[in-house]
Amino acid sequence: MFILLAEDNADNRDMLSRRLLKRGHRIAVAEDGVIAVAQTRALKPDLVLMDISMPNMSGLEATVILKADPETASVPIIALTAHAMSSDRQACMDAGCNGFASKPIDFPALMDQIETYQPISNAA
Repeated sequence: MFILLAEDNADNRDMLSRRLLKRGHRIAVAEDGVIAVAQTRALKPDLVLMDISMPNMSGLEATVILKADPETASVPIIALTAHAMSSDRQACMDAGCNGFASKPIDFPALMDQIETYQPISNAA
């Protein structure tokens, strides 16, 4: 699966990228919401892992833009955030996120969410 990881924290980006690569995923990264929107439009990833608190444009703002664009509306977005209150989760869902993972990331639980969006193979 081709995943865009939108995360402004270099340590988090590195850790998640390495773990996802070990699981066989292809990765692109974005350091803020503006780049995440541009990369999603240009690269057409299978899934976006979207940090919610990023500079220049928040992950929520980026999600709203991507979900309003017919070219990117169907790309699943899983919110990544240190804000774990139920109201935070609801704000992510209201913005259009398809999933939610609170930080620190429970990697096995995140992988379970990611696998629900695995593209169907065209193989017979």
